[in-house]
Amino acid sequence: MTLDQIFTAAVLLGLLLLVGKWLRVHVGLFARLFLPSAILAGTLGLLLGPQGVGRLAGWLGGEEARLASGLFPESAREVWSGLPKLLISVVFAGLFLGKTIPGPRAIWRRAGPMVAHGQALAWGQYVIGLGLFLLVLGPVFGVSPMAGALIEIGFEGGHGTAAGLAATFRELGFEDGADLALGLATVGVVAGVLLGTALVNWAVRTGRLDPEAARDLDAETFSEHDEREEVPSLGDTKSIDPLSVHLGFFALAVALGWLMLRGMIWVESVTWNVGGEGLALLEHIPLFPLAMIGGVLVQVVLMRLGHAKALDRKLINRVSGAALDVLIVSALATLSLEAVGSHIWTFLILATAGILWGLVGFFVLAPRMFPRDWVPMGLANFGQGIGMTVIGLLLARMADPDNRSGTMESFGYKQLLFEPVVGGGLFTALSLPLIHSFGAVPVLIGCTILMIGWLVFGLIAFRPGKAG
Repeated sequence: MTLDQIFTAAVLLGLLLLVGKWLRVHVGLFARLFLPSAILAGTLGLLLGPQGVGRLAGWLGGEEARLASGLFPESAREVWSGLPKLLISVVFAGLFLGKTIPGPRAIWRRAGPMVAHGQALAWGQYVIGLGLFLLVLGPVFGVSPMAGALIEIGFEGGHGTAAGLAATFRELGFEDGADLALGLATVGVVAGVLLGTALVNWAVRTGRLDPEAARDLDAETFSEHDEREEVPSLGDTKSIDPLSVHLGFFALAVALGWLMLRGMIWVESVTWNVGGEGLALLEHIPLFPLAMIGGVLVQVVLMRLGHAKALDRKLINRVSGAALDVLIVSALATLSLEAVGSHIWTFLILATAGILWGLVGFFVLAPRMFPRDWVPMGLANFGQGIGMTVIGLLLARMADPDNRSGTMESFGYKQLLFEPVVGGGLFTALSLPLIHSFGAVPVLIGCTILMIGWLVFGLIAFRPGKAG
């Protein structure tokens, strides 16, 4: 791989992003669905590659046809296939950089019901997925037990997490799992927007939402990385550009995560996996959840040193947003349609089950686990539960654009006690090696205990009428 080939791959990817943005702005259907430009660009890259244009050219002119490999050189697609594993660490490293991190008590007061409801939904996705594997997917279709984790990885984690775990899927012998997770992530985004919009309209018609408060948002006013808080940028811009400094903090967060990961692997190698003859678990953990913890550590140190606002949160969002956009385009453009097609029934069963569980979480659990404003609160978790965090934000703003209920703050604080574990956190990364090493049944038992625990706790502690 030469530098010229890497540069060509970057240029082609940038052009795809521009075309995706054009489609997002000028095609009304895409705007109404709130589909991110990166998803459109990645889908276009997939269609113009060997599995789209290439497949069509092969049918018409045989394997030697001029466009049998698609419009992109193989070297570009090779570069793209390696980007998600790297960029996901950048995305997760920036989750908490530049944010004021309050104490656990302050977080819990604002986000306790949101955390309990969200945790119950997340662990339930594992319970449903693993249960389906034991009852149907394994006996009937013969898929890997790791398919039981696909709902949480694809729906709750989203495209970034699915792509970031591709290497883990491959190492553990379920290479098609990454493509299935990416497909589920795409289904989750579309279903989250369509069903979420329908739920907002239902809530307005039934009087559960004020029609003056709930309204449709103009597509262009919604940004996945929009933040309302004003954070001053670095004061000294003469000696070095502020963007360079922020990239340095990203690098520090990723480096800390890498050191923690290597330390964990070393501990494993000298304890229960001496000489590679024991249980190899930690070596399969990807870097990105540790990079997130590294970002938290960097921010905590800055706060302790009195520099809590040394980083510009808006600039952090720009870096993370660019990394996420490139990650999504490269992951979707190299998605294997053959992998999804060969497991189509597994894919459809998991997608349907995941969506139904999300609806149960909204209609059945949310009214009983939120002491007030259960519709916007439940919509936020519903959106995140099937379409990742950005859809949760979108639905919260559609239901309560003026933030009268305080859903946005509760949803933001929730991530501090949520994402380090599930939704792309440590357990999301550990779920695959755990299932591979111990089997589906022990993991199912553990997830069931956690799901029931969060359900019982939320139903008792936050039932309507108990707490304000």
